[in-house]
Amino acid sequence: MALTRRNPAVSLIRPAALAIGCTSLLLAACSGMGGMGSSGSMPPTVKVTNGVLTDPQGLTLYTFDRDAEGKSACNGQCAANWPPLMAAPGTSPSGSYSIIGRDDGSKQWAYKGKPLYRFARDAKPGDKTGDNFNNVWHVAAP
Repeated sequence: MALTRRNPAVSLIRPAALAIGCTSLLLAACSGMGGMGSSGSMPPTVKVTNGVLTDPQGLTLYTFDRDAEGKSACNGQCAANWPPLMAAPGTSPSGSYSIIGRDDGSKQWAYKGKPLYRFARDAKPGDKTGDNFNNVWHVAAP
């Protein structure tokens, strides 16, 4: 009975190729998870709390009727009272969320084209003191 001799290089390559293939498959499967549950199109700075959009601290987010789609009309003192929900450098929009450029060059999150803001007088999670303020500010809802 003759013995077959294997090439030692083939014996070393096969396990390495298998390990690389398994690692690639695992990374591809995990990359879509993002830690966002069923609302995978939501940016990490926004969550839904009691039916309204909130920031990571649970503060209510608002929209402004005077904003044009994709453009903020709230700058200067307005932005001091209604701080924009800023987008961190390197973040990417997805789903119903986009990132708009502000007049000062900074970036702001928008939902369905409407820029998102906090209200300076909201002191704790769940406050909605800015809702219907001057009939132009409204709670942002999904």
